[in-house]
Amino acid sequence: MAESKKRSSRLLDFAIAFALVYAIVQLVMYQFFPANKEGAPTGVQLQASNVRLGAGGVIVTIKNDTDQTFTLPSRCPQLPFDVFTVSGDTGNSTTTPVSASGTAIPCADIPVVEPIAPGDSAKVDLNPWKYSAFSKTGIYEIRLPEGSMLGDAEMTNGSGSAIMARFSVNEPNMFIKLFRSLITKPFLNFLILTASVIPGHNLGLGIIILTLIVKLLLFIPTQHALEGQKKMQLLQPKLEAVKKQYKDNPEQMQKETMRLWKEHGVNPLQSCLPILVQFPVLIGLFYVIRDGSNLALSKDLIYPVYQHLDWNFSTNFLGLDLTQPHMWIFPPLLVVLQFLQMWLSFKIADKKKAKQIEKAEAATGMELQQKVMLYALPLMIGYFALQFPSAVSLYWGISTLFAIGQQIIVNREHIKA
Repeated sequence: MAESKKRSSRLLDFAIAFALVYAIVQLVMYQFFPANKEGAPTGVQLQASNVRLGAGGVIVTIKNDTDQTFTLPSRCPQLPFDVFTVSGDTGNSTTTPVSASGTAIPCADIPVVEPIAPGDSAKVDLNPWKYSAFSKTGIYEIRLPEGSMLGDAEMTNGSGSAIMARFSVNEPNMFIKLFRSLITKPFLNFLILTASVIPGHNLGLGIIILTLIVKLLLFIPTQHALEGQKKMQLLQPKLEAVKKQYKDNPEQMQKETMRLWKEHGVNPLQSCLPILVQFPVLIGLFYVIRDGSNLALSKDLIYPVYQHLDWNFSTNFLGLDLTQPHMWIFPPLLVVLQFLQMWLSFKIADKKKAKQIEKAEAATGMELQQKVMLYALPLMIGYFALQFPSAVSLYWGISTLFAIGQQIIVNREHIKA
């Protein structure tokens, strides 16, 4: 019965830790990808996302909750919707029409929205108009344009104006500006430099080269972190002994634990560094892929020397479109690779000490952390791979393969604790 309760407690701890990690990741993602949705409750609905100035274009979702097919007229180079700036207080606001001077890319390269069947939805990317219509901060309002069709009937101007959504273009905060200056812009311009000498300007090959260079630059600090992680694992039997000896004296237990950490040069947070370092890189690369696959839409990120390029990245790599997720290839592959990396990082070479840890009476915070990282992180990486462009998954896969090789090197070192 005691063993059953202990196992249930560990499962509960694991579930709580997993939920906490997931919540933190979602919070970070929300900071980088804010969204706001509002629209009519029935009929044809519009939903629009907030953006930060200089980021990707506004994404508008059209949802057809009627029993007829909805058709949005194609009127490029004009905006696909009637767009207005909004000024004044809520309830007493005024709107001013926005006149776009053109698109950043030819109309022929902008996908036409197909008729939307009853119950379906479609997304309209306003990125081609980011410089001509949404170059200033403020609140914007979009409305269905004249000529929108519901079945065989044209929606009247009054009906169309009632179907609207509002969103804001916000000034990026200092953290976002710093992030773009130190990560997003250098990554994009390095990819441009690399692709300029690669046959066909292939984005996949450029990402592989970028990944290897980033990993080599981080090799030494990552190596120190991995060695510290191994020391922590080897020190675990002594920590268990302290826990058992002072189980009725938490204050003394903490003092003895701190003494052991200091004596053996161990930092319990050091093992998280290799993972945490990669998240800013991953997010930066996401922006590069999202906004950089068509360089005409990324002029604000490109250094002056590359402002007048006459080519774009080739996004086809081994038969895959790197701008789209591929659910049956990268997600399961990343789950396996990430699990293998985590398993190697928690593997203790000294079998005698490993057996001592297995016989410990209770799971420690270190063991719980290992379980969360071993099982939760690979699943989360696979989940994100389902949503992100395959180019981001390619970066993560190459990075993980490099990390596996580096972990094998550390595991073979004779480190003592």
